Amino acid sequence: MATKKAAPAKEAAPAKKAAPAKKAAPAKKAAPAKKAAPAKKAAPAKKVLAGQKQPVKKPVVHKQPVVREDETPWTAVELREVRAQLDLEVMRLEEEIISAEEGLVALIQDSGDGAGDDQADAGSKTFEREHEMSLANNARDMLLQVHHALGRITDGTYGVCESCGKPIGKYRLQAFPRATLCLVCKQAEERY
Repeated sequence: MATKKAAPAKEAAPAKKAAPAKKAAPAKKAAPAKKAAPAKKAAPAKKVLAGQKQPVKKPVVHKQPVVREDETPWTAVELREVRAQLDLEVMRLEEEIISAEEGLVALIQDSGDGAGDDQADAGSKTFEREHEMSLANNARDMLLQVHHALGRITDGTYGVCESCGKPIGKYRLQAFPRATLCLVCKQAEERY
């Protein structure tokens, strides 16, 4: 019986020799039809994506900022410059906040070591600490204003006075991109 088991094993060995037929598989590499098939699959995917893009486009649509009657409309270049100016302001303010907070931490640590300080030293340290806190808070407020302006550019309300709804003025916005009020409303606000 042992010989019978050995005989089928020999028969199986020639089947393994049939493996060179796999070398014929590289002929499949020449089948560019497979590369063309994904292109066909991509077309239906685009139809699906096109249906999905419609809701996405609604918030992305940018309305041109309004201008006064005596001003020229905003160009894409001018709007990009304002946006770039606001982006630079964001970076500057974030650095300023970090610097002020580091200075504040140093002052708080230093004030703990104030054993033996006279009243003038204690008052001076308190003044410096309050000054650093004021700088940090001011920078945070300005950063919020910049983000608000960037949001208004995105949603299409940039250039509209938040008080009266009239155009703020292109030149005012170019000089002060964070402006949310027209000149008349800003002057009225400052009076009160």
